[in-house]
Amino acid sequence: QVQLVESGGGSAQAGGSLRLSCKASGMILSVFWSSTMSWYRQAPGKQREQVAVRSSDGNTNYADSVKGRFTLSKDNTRRTMFLQMSNLKPEDTATYYCNFFGGGNDYWGQGTQVTVSS
Repeated sequence: QVQLVESGGGSAQAGGSLRLSCKASGMILSVFWSSTMSWYRQAPGKQREQVAVRSSDGNTNYADSVKGRFTLSKDNTRRTMFLQMSNLKPEDTATYYCNFFGGGNDYWGQGTQVTVSS
């Protein structure tokens, strides 16, 4: 059974940095390797939005609002995906969710809260 376990959320001041992690527990390497991996966020009263996505061929795209500040990466050995967030802004405050789509299945993390104060 696959579970996505997120960690790394918390509070930061504007201009600061945080790194989110998403461990795909129970996922076999071939599925991890071939999955489309994404980070989404949802702020109170707003729709969930995709902030970063990495396709199986390695192409990574970012929402305009985070481009140049956020970086998605992965560690195959640890079956873990990361979101490095730098130069944080108050508008980055949201619950962040990781998502893997692979092997015919769609997996979601439980969400981790990020709060940025000015």
